[in-house]
Amino acid sequence: MRIIGGKYRGRVLSTFKGKEVRPTSDRAKESLFNILAPEISGANVLDLFCGSGSIGLEAISRGADLVVFNDISEDSLAILRKNLALLRVDAKVYNLDYKVLLDRLDVTFDIIYIDPPYKSGFGEDALKRVAQLKLLNTGGIAVLESDKPFEGEVENLVKYDERKYGIAHLTFFTPD
Repeated sequence: MRIIGGKYRGRVLSTFKGKEVRPTSDRAKESLFNILAPEISGANVLDLFCGSGSIGLEAISRGADLVVFNDISEDSLAILRKNLALLRVDAKVYNLDYKVLLDRLDVTFDIIYIDPPYKSGFGEDALKRVAQLKLLNTGGIAVLESDKPFEGEVENLVKYDERKYGIAHLTFFTPD
């Protein structure tokens, strides 16, 4: 796994060994950031189920002003911290249940990336909470990564695009 673009382009990141954790593929990440490119510079970004932090670190590399990382797994956060140290950058890192974090946040975001464990069902709930708590700025983008197309609606969010990369479906939302 590597940083694809920006200031830290080409840097190889620490990642998990084994198959228990599924990082976003480089192909999906590159496509995602091609779509988000105009929004990244100066943005506030939330990487909600961050794992090793590859999405948030890519955002930092491409000029995001603030990146907030959160994961419930201490093992994931240990790898994230290694990656932050490798790049010599500071960031806000939380080890909280996603519901607790969303309720506590006192900042809003231009980009929110939601990539929970695929079979958990947390993605739709996280989107609903983001909308209820108005954590997404006007014109902001929430992206849900899952293993199947998004079905249904989320009050106060409009689904405007969906892409498939391998097994990953990226669904894009904006406030209505």
